[in-house]
Amino acid sequence: MEELLRIARASPLTELIERHLPAGGRVLEAGCGLGQYVLLLRERGRAAVGADWSPEALRAGARLGAPLAVMDLRALAVQGGGIAAYLSLGVVEHDPDGPDAILREAARVVPAGGTLLLSVPYWNGVRRLGAPYLRRQARRTREAGGQFYQYAFTRGELSRRLAAHGFAVGSFHPYDPGRVLRKALRRLRGSPQAAAAGTSPAAPARAGVGPAPGGGSALRRAVRALLYSEPSLRLFGHMLLAVAVRR
Repeated sequence: MEELLRIARASPLTELIERHLPAGGRVLEAGCGLGQYVLLLRERGRAAVGADWSPEALRAGARLGAPLAVMDLRALAVQGGGIAAYLSLGVVEHDPDGPDAILREAARVVPAGGTLLLSVPYWNGVRRLGAPYLRRQARRTREAGGQFYQYAFTRGELSRRLAAHGFAVGSFHPYDPGRVLRKALRRLRGSPQAAAAGTSPAAPARAGVGPAPGGGSALRRAVRALLYSEPSLRLFGHMLLAVAVRR
């Protein structure tokens, strides 16, 4: 857990999240996994709580005092309008029926004027270019008996999904541009850990919140600046964070 907290503290995603959270009120992380973001937000003074459907995942964070609970994200044990901000990172895309049931429940617990921060795999420039290959791989996976893994979304698709449940998107933020490049390098090296393709229009590999490329050297700082430029994020950003307000 300490390693996950270290990564979260250094991640550009954390700065994005904190920038867009409301000044006060309770924050619910839906699909919090081990709970590292709940712990991180609480150590920074936020009233953060977490929910996940896996009791095994929650044990690590609960041992460190994080207020975590086992819940179905499609039927949260939370009072209607009872939270100021709903945070969910790389979760809704894994429902084979699509994200609507989870988003409908998010709309129930977030009051008018409340905040939603939701990230999903981004149908970025590289995925658009590789769409025929990704769909072919997905078909082969299904034919071989593989299980559904995840969807990926364009900005327009995600905006329409959120609008259908009463959320108005204020901004989009692609992140984790190094993921695509790291995966390509693993494939070139023949790594057995290279992720299999997902289902159409799904993308490979679940959301990561690892630190941005960079370090102490001038070269690494330059690479980081290049990767986090707007054109690079549109082309390579693995995930897309939507910042929305409940109407």
